[in-house]
Amino acid sequence: MFKEVSPQFTFAEKEKKTLEFWRENDIFQKSMEMYKDAPSFVFLEGPPFANAPPGVHHALARIMKDAVCRYKTMTGHYVHRKAGWDTHGLPVEYQVEKQLNISNKAELEAYGVQNFIEKCKENVFQYEQDWREMTERIGFWVNLDEAYITLSNDYIESVWWVLRQAWDKDLLYQGHKVQPYCYRCGTTLANHEVALGYQEVDDPSIYVRFPVKNKENTYLLVWTTTPWTLPSNLAVAVGEDYDYVAVEDNGQRLILGKECIPSIFEEGPPKIVDEYKGTDLLNWEYEPIFDTGTHTEKSHYIVPGEFVTTTEGSGLVHIAPAFGQDDYDIGKKHNLPFVQLVGADGKFVPDVKDVWSGEYVKDADPQIIENLNNRGLLFKATQYTHQYPFCWRCDNPLLYYARESWFIRTTAIREQMLQHNQQINWYPEHIKDGRFGNWLENNIDWGLSRERYWGTPLPVWVCDECNHQHCVGSIAELKALGEDVPEDIELHRPYIDDVVLTCEKCGGTMHRIQDVIDCWFDSGCAHTAQWHYPFENKELFEEAYPPDFISEGIDQTRGWFYSLLATGTLIHDRPAYKNCLCLELVLASDGTKMSKSRGNTVDPWSILNEQGADALRWYMFTATPPWAQRTFKIEGIDEALKKFMGTLQNVYSFFVMYANLEQVDVLQDAPPVAERATIDRWILSRLNTLINKVRDDMEKYHLTNAPRAIETFVDDLSNWYVRRSRDRFWGAEAGVDKQAAYATLYEVLVTVAKLAAPFVPFLSDELYRNLVGSLNSEAPMSVHLAGFPEADESFIDTQLETDMDFTRDVISMGHAARNRSGIKTRQPLGEITLGGLSDTEKETINRLSSYVHDELNVKEIVFTEELDTYAQVTLKPNFKVLGPKYGKGVQAIAKALAAADSMQLKAELEAKGNLQIEAAAEIYTLEQSEIDVQTQNREGFFVEVDARKFVALSTELTHALRLEGMARELVNKIQNMRKDADFNVSDRIRLRLDTQSELVAEAFETHREYILAETLTTEVVETLSEDAFTLEQKLNGELATISVEQI
Repeated sequence: MFKEVSPQFTFAEKEKKTLEFWRENDIFQKSMEMYKDAPSFVFLEGPPFANAPPGVHHALARIMKDAVCRYKTMTGHYVHRKAGWDTHGLPVEYQVEKQLNISNKAELEAYGVQNFIEKCKENVFQYEQDWREMTERIGFWVNLDEAYITLSNDYIESVWWVLRQAWDKDLLYQGHKVQPYCYRCGTTLANHEVALGYQEVDDPSIYVRFPVKNKENTYLLVWTTTPWTLPSNLAVAVGEDYDYVAVEDNGQRLILGKECIPSIFEEGPPKIVDEYKGTDLLNWEYEPIFDTGTHTEKSHYIVPGEFVTTTEGSGLVHIAPAFGQDDYDIGKKHNLPFVQLVGADGKFVPDVKDVWSGEYVKDADPQIIENLNNRGLLFKATQYTHQYPFCWRCDNPLLYYARESWFIRTTAIREQMLQHNQQINWYPEHIKDGRFGNWLENNIDWGLSRERYWGTPLPVWVCDECNHQHCVGSIAELKALGEDVPEDIELHRPYIDDVVLTCEKCGGTMHRIQDVIDCWFDSGCAHTAQWHYPFENKELFEEAYPPDFISEGIDQTRGWFYSLLATGTLIHDRPAYKNCLCLELVLASDGTKMSKSRGNTVDPWSILNEQGADALRWYMFTATPPWAQRTFKIEGIDEALKKFMGTLQNVYSFFVMYANLEQVDVLQDAPPVAERATIDRWILSRLNTLINKVRDDMEKYHLTNAPRAIETFVDDLSNWYVRRSRDRFWGAEAGVDKQAAYATLYEVLVTVAKLAAPFVPFLSDELYRNLVGSLNSEAPMSVHLAGFPEADESFIDTQLETDMDFTRDVISMGHAARNRSGIKTRQPLGEITLGGLSDTEKETINRLSSYVHDELNVKEIVFTEELDTYAQVTLKPNFKVLGPKYGKGVQAIAKALAAADSMQLKAELEAKGNLQIEAAAEIYTLEQSEIDVQTQNREGFFVEVDARKFVALSTELTHALRLEGMARELVNKIQNMRKDADFNVSDRIRLRLDTQSELVAEAFETHREYILAETLTTEVVETLSEDAFTLEQKLNGELATISVEQI
């Protein structure tokens, strides 16, 4: 028979035993091998960094991925599950710099680039074991032993090959552009990296007077939120079609946009003394407000700018070509001089003659503002709250610099990327044309190069003599062109920097550009580089591209999702993936973003060791859809334990206990489904409907709908099927009905174990191995080697499901009435009246009447159409709401409501959400919030009304009903005493009852046979041994002393 289910356990303890079973029997590998010739399903793992311990938010992504992969395996697919490690870039460098107390590039190079690189290698796998342990513990099956690693020569060589394809297509180029720049890290960032680091900040918002040349006491009123860029000002831009004015202010003439007057002059508009169009102001010259040095090009005059607006600021925009793309473009267009007064360290260069020379630019803002104020040029200074980009790794504000860099010309493939995006299934769907589509629409060339050390080296060599450039696309080519290239050359700095090539143009010496590339380009090549394509695994790559499924946080729309699509389009001109599941952020319990600096992260091990992996997984799946923001709460995991896992465990334990007691062979002599009881056919119909739903949801990546449906089913299984069938399992005579009950519950539990396996792999495997493995040695040894359930359509009876739902709804109303009456369900009642039912619904209740009788403990069911006999329903206007709306008309509405058919109006209100009524020759439409519906029970009844139907519970208690209620109360007390005394469920007992209550004594004698049978009492005695368990009990207010003793 089945292995006993111990009540003394924790899910976490049992999961560790399941992990041992998986390891000892190599279940993951077996699940791969059994489908090696099956249709493939390719999952591409987004590579995490292993230089920090994993957090609970990392568990979310891995759990979601695992469910899909397990489902696809069980539905007969060979699922590629190659792990990956991201190893390059600023995240690693930044950590190593902190460890070494290095704060800038000079200190790093003094330490030694080679030493630094070796430290980076150590760092990237510092927490690999932590990641491995967490990955295994949460049940995420992925091939960690054959993971792709972005630092490996094979991977880098494939990335070089990708770059060579871009080079050959003239899509890899060197350019001078304004780019986001991190002065702390000493490198530019790509646009998609900038999108990862926006923060809300308060910056200075100042209006500055620029003196107009040859116009006495006249100033351009210019707005900026970056005072530190003013020393580099070279022009002012206006909108050619905008209206501008000269206003008089304290004896000065200020030029500004006409629409900007209210926001600038909050105390009242000044006098307008002249008006202009933007075109009238072009070429006006003004005095420099700071010394920008000597230069031959014309500067400090008004130019047109299409980007100028009058929705904020003054309508005049200060132009510093070194610090903004629009500014840079205008500088190029109008041949402005290029003045770069800020160095790569974010500080003003020594050439600046003012006191802020050598200051970090943001720190210099107050000094610049003070300088302007002292010179009478500051008109107004406030604070401006806005979103500003910060470095996504070191958390310092970015500056926009014009710098020489290398770019991928992604704008040249923008249309192809947009087309490929349309072929991708996004979950949720709105990402396709929303967040991601908009990002692609506004695509700019990818700033590829990084002036750093630890990363894939940019494989471009430049001739020292003729400046000829060459991009190397493989190790073989490097060795063919290079001088004395070591056989085992490592493709990292500084080793690759030592390789020199011979120029094919002039025979000169070529050295590599010292930049490395954006680490997002590394991971973005994973679809290709993980296979070391095209150098090997060509067939495997062709089978695996594009991957069927990827899933990461929604912030990766501008990170990995984008880099994959861009590289896939660049080299393969195909979408880089077929299905993308976006995961929202996991917030801390206080609703803020989880962050180590805030101290609000959750250690996943605290949960895994206490509640277990399945509870964490179930909570993650069911709490909210993957793409909805979630606030992480430990209480939610406890709820998952109790609501779903605890319920399923209880049903499973119930089945095993009674099947073992009865020695039932559930695989033999089970009657055909068509011949089983109604409730058996109902639960099997529900089960097969559930199978269809779970399959449909999983195919659509609805990873919340599917487990929620399973949870609802398990609740029905426990709180309806098992509860309504309990007597069929225990106490009933052996026969067809008992065999049907056991067979049905067994079939349901085994199927639920399989359905739930992708979500709670530990508990599901425990159930399966005990229920199936104990009886069939030929069956797959794990649920994860079994096939996913397929619905038997012949078992689905939608009408029966509908009828049962309706009956349960009526019963629920009856329970509500009972609860309000205060009469226990154990106390039988004479009658329940059902009203407002159609003939079809009455037939349904008559067919399933036994459930109404048993659940509500009523003797008779009566149908009626007259609610007035049992309750009075009145509808009154909500005067607080309707008074302001209709004034005196409210009184007419009140009279009309009082005169109308209240039941008909109530039904209309609940069905439509509003009702129409005629009052004082006008038709009024009233919403639910505008009506106060009151139901008053008539004496002897408790009524529940729902739209058109109602139930009325008669509370009259005859003496016979009281006796029966007391008998049920006795059974309940004795059963509880059996549990408290720790008797086995099958133990027979002796019973002694001592009471002065005539009601208790009469009830016991009248219903003696029933009481003894229910409590497994074989003897009623006058005395018991001293070991007997004795309690004084209060039974519906009557006292009795009850003693029980095992036989």
